[in-house]
Amino acid sequence: MMTNKEIAKALRKLADLMEVNDDQPFKARAYANAAIAVGRATEQLTELNKTQIAAIKGIGNSTAEKISELITSGSLAQYQTLVKQTPPGIVTLLEIKGLGPSKVKTIWRQLGVETPDELLYACLENRLVILDGFGQKTQENIRLAIAYYLANQGSKRFADAEPLALTLLQQIRQLPGVTQAELTGQIRRLMPVVDTIELVVAAQHPEDLAKELNLQVEAQDPEKIISGKDTALGIPIRIYCCSPANFISKWFETTSTAKHVEELQQAAQKLGKSFDFKITEPQLQAPDSEAAIYAQVGIAQIYPELREGRGEVNWVLQQNLPQLVTNADIKGIIHAHSTYSDGAATLQAMANRCLELGYTYLAITDHSQAAFYANGLTSDRVALQHTEIDQLNEKFSQHNFKIFKGIEADILPDGSLDYDENTRCNFEVIIASVHSVLRMTEEKANQRLLKAIENPSTHILGHPTGRLLLARLGYPINHKLIIDACAANGVAIELNANPYRLDIDWTWLDYCQEKGVKIAINPDAHSLEGIGHTRYGVLAARKGKLLRQNLLNAYTPTEFEAWLKQKS
Repeated sequence: MMTNKEIAKALRKLADLMEVNDDQPFKARAYANAAIAVGRATEQLTELNKTQIAAIKGIGNSTAEKISELITSGSLAQYQTLVKQTPPGIVTLLEIKGLGPSKVKTIWRQLGVETPDELLYACLENRLVILDGFGQKTQENIRLAIAYYLANQGSKRFADAEPLALTLLQQIRQLPGVTQAELTGQIRRLMPVVDTIELVVAAQHPEDLAKELNLQVEAQDPEKIISGKDTALGIPIRIYCCSPANFISKWFETTSTAKHVEELQQAAQKLGKSFDFKITEPQLQAPDSEAAIYAQVGIAQIYPELREGRGEVNWVLQQNLPQLVTNADIKGIIHAHSTYSDGAATLQAMANRCLELGYTYLAITDHSQAAFYANGLTSDRVALQHTEIDQLNEKFSQHNFKIFKGIEADILPDGSLDYDENTRCNFEVIIASVHSVLRMTEEKANQRLLKAIENPSTHILGHPTGRLLLARLGYPINHKLIIDACAANGVAIELNANPYRLDIDWTWLDYCQEKGVKIAINPDAHSLEGIGHTRYGVLAARKGKLLRQNLLNAYTPTEFEAWLKQKS
């Protein structure tokens, strides 16, 4: 039997969906008012007939029909119809505290935001403040509400999971009986998305550890596996307990995928060597380091982030573990926004921060005019920005620091770039990116990107698939076709370092390098703090085996300028 509270909730949900879909606004308001009336009713509506329900102030005959339908069937046909024609993420947004149908409708219709993750990203990019009725405070309240909601969901982006994992690691290391503890699994392999925080712990009493962390002991493993979901962290936790002697073996095993171990076994067999990281006989000595495990195959220790079983063992056998890119290799920031478009910091502040961090150049790439939702630059504002850049470069020349005049030019639906050619030629660097009409077939997406890549103005292809991790998959593209086109046209590909994107995906960096395509690790910074996102791009690049010689940001200002001119 439905309670008045449940009836009121059903009416309110119907009213909300009607409002966001512009479906009979007058009736939507009537149902919203009726929900309030039902909530205030002193009598249980299930005990009244339709006439008695209609007589309650604020309800009426039409709403009484809906309530009768609810009481009889337990649902509303109109609501189910609206749910089917509404993006699932919009329905979810309506359920989040701090958002209402009016705000959700505005955000959806004007920004194209359809999921909680997309909305959080829009808040971080300062997109909501330009909407009517929205200000900085409203945007911040929405950001906090969305962040709270997402914190209680399943998987997390690496940037969100890492600090939680490190905090948990420190907590465990301080517990009595714990002699050693390390992160393992997906987070140690630097996966862009983590669905479980995993640790290896040498503990004398696993049961006590489980009790301390409010987790469960899985009895089937002789060395004990502790698992559960910490509601405060909002992500599953899995702890592999072992003896101190077996710590290294367990750490290696839980870090590596089964395919990686299989690659090692196959390599050992081909080389006539024996390989076994598990010590099953008491008289044998356990490995004292992971390097000792790899030494069985005669190779250097493979970086944890590479242990996916994607050919990395043969790669190391052939190249003797080349040095992967590091943060120190990044000489300049190539993709950043300022208050000229939707950034939170001024151009000078962004440049100062880059200088403070030890970078030698900044390519400021605010949004182009087609990105009206992001306060894209009109031609006259481009001229104003370029004047300021000239003035700042005079000031920064004594520090051997340069600001490059860039733009993130929208790739329009037909594949052409924003602005006319006369305007585009005023920019020193152009990142071509898709920001609108994201719902495309693979054929349409390929055509659109290919036309942009073949445009002589394009230097870098920005976030190639438009994906947002845990929010949207991105439009489908033929990666090999797009990478081949970039190779043929001398266009670099961005590895967007924003932890919400990490696009191009790390799995395609091998092919990019094979084809000689330069990779630009770009933070897509919309704030001073956003410049720090570069680190996540470096981690993803390392996972994709990116070498320094294929990194565009490894160029000095002079080398970068020469590369840009060569492309032109």
